[in-house]
Amino acid sequence: MKKGMIKATGSFERVVHWCLALSCLHLCVTGMGMMYHSLNFIGSMVGGMGNLKMLHNFGGIFFGVSLFFAIIMWWKEAGLFSFPEDVAWLKAAGGYLWDVDQVPEVGKYNPGQKMFFLAVALFGMIMVVSGLVMWFPLSYSPQLVRTMYVLHALGYVVIFGFFFVHLYLVTIGAPGSAPAMFTGWVTKGWVKKQHPKWLKEMEKEGTLVVSGKDQPPVRK
Repeated sequence: MKKGMIKATGSFERVVHWCLALSCLHLCVTGMGMMYHSLNFIGSMVGGMGNLKMLHNFGGIFFGVSLFFAIIMWWKEAGLFSFPEDVAWLKAAGGYLWDVDQVPEVGKYNPGQKMFFLAVALFGMIMVVSGLVMWFPLSYSPQLVRTMYVLHALGYVVIFGFFFVHLYLVTIGAPGSAPAMFTGWVTKGWVKKQHPKWLKEMEKEGTLVVSGKDQPPVRK
């Protein structure tokens, strides 16, 4: 690892992130395999539609557990907007859609990331609840069960759409972002450009961790 890299995420954060991301992809693929006739071949690959449904359902449980840890871990930093800096960032679209002389400074998570987190948290919970009702309809009314199917499909559309936007932003849209969830380390130049307020906060609080450098005691 190069000297001067900044620690952006811990190992537990990365594990939760990848558990959530991979289980989400698993659910999208298995769900589409059941939803669209043209993709029914996915069921054939795992021994039939019954097996595909079982894989989807138990994948949903894994997703629900991952989502629970994600919400607990990231709610404080990514679940609440900061005013007025987040509003100013949104007005400038973070500099992604047009040239901006000075992108408003934001903390560890910008408003776009916060919206993505909130969308996944809200619609993820909707998909978990609706999925459980669909799996175990029990004595629920037919109208309620049908409503759960609609909500489940809506959650899929929202999360799948946000997923591709997220994928674009961490690769092409904001080069240098991906290492934060692969190794946990990013360059200081990237942090200074993407999250300058967070960098200043870490320097002020003494929580900045830099590779190849003796670390001062973390203030409590």
